[in-house]
Amino acid sequence: MAGRQYVGTCSWKYPSWEGLVYSSEKPANFLKEYSQKYASVEIDQWFWSLFGTDKVVLPKADTVKEYYHSVPDDFRFVIKAPNSISLTHLYKTNKREPLQENPHFLSSDLYESFLDTISEMSSKVGAISLQFEYLNKLKMPSAQLFLDRFLTFVSRIDKTIPVCLEIRNPNFLTSQYFQLLNEYGIGHTFCQGYFMPDIRELYEKHSDNFKGTAIVRLLGPDRQGIEKISGKVWNKIVAPRDAEIPGIARLIRRMVDQAGMDVYLNVNNHYEGSAPITIKRMLAYL
Repeated sequence: MAGRQYVGTCSWKYPSWEGLVYSSEKPANFLKEYSQKYASVEIDQWFWSLFGTDKVVLPKADTVKEYYHSVPDDFRFVIKAPNSISLTHLYKTNKREPLQENPHFLSSDLYESFLDTISEMSSKVGAISLQFEYLNKLKMPSAQLFLDRFLTFVSRIDKTIPVCLEIRNPNFLTSQYFQLLNEYGIGHTFCQGYFMPDIRELYEKHSDNFKGTAIVRLLGPDRQGIEKISGKVWNKIVAPRDAEIPGIARLIRRMVDQAGMDVYLNVNNHYEGSAPITIKRMLAYL
């Protein structure tokens, strides 16, 4: 049985998408216009939630309601879970500061509170991604310790909405990692860029352990470099990835048609310079 593919962008409120997505630089409702063109979008804003050991900010009810009513019933959101759950330590304001542990790290109670805040839009949420930063040995002594803590967390949470795990340390992406995700019904978030292994090679190596839901994020390797080239005006391709796009399209079709997976493809402006144009190029192969 074939799965489904949902193609969209990482975030959506970009005035420079006028003519590509929007009718003007400042439409009355960016998301409503966006959803007339694409089937999915990644919500990034709720990731930024940790502002001290005793200050966590979760989605506001009026924003959740607004987003729910802005899109059609068959539209799907991909939500990055709050970083108050996925950060091992607080961000440092300067390098000389000692690491301060995040008391909310992998808190199943906090995750359930987060689910409560987005419950009004849950019927339109396709997946939730837990994004972890690069976990070095100071923040996480071993991949095994991380897996142990993560599996304790996922055994306690509601997984009605599919959960995907995004790891930024390539050394964690072992056969054991993918086998355990498969066993516990957790999807993987594939990142193309940020010094991570090519997603086509990664899938090929561990293909037996992929099923259910996956997120594919096209991020690009050099965020600051492409911002400098583009001037943060995201209406044209400035770093074409012609050699990658056909192969990634074939991978997504394989995941959907052969493995029967639901795949959410989220394209970032930083991948080539304009997510809408990258999507148009990708759809020619999909």
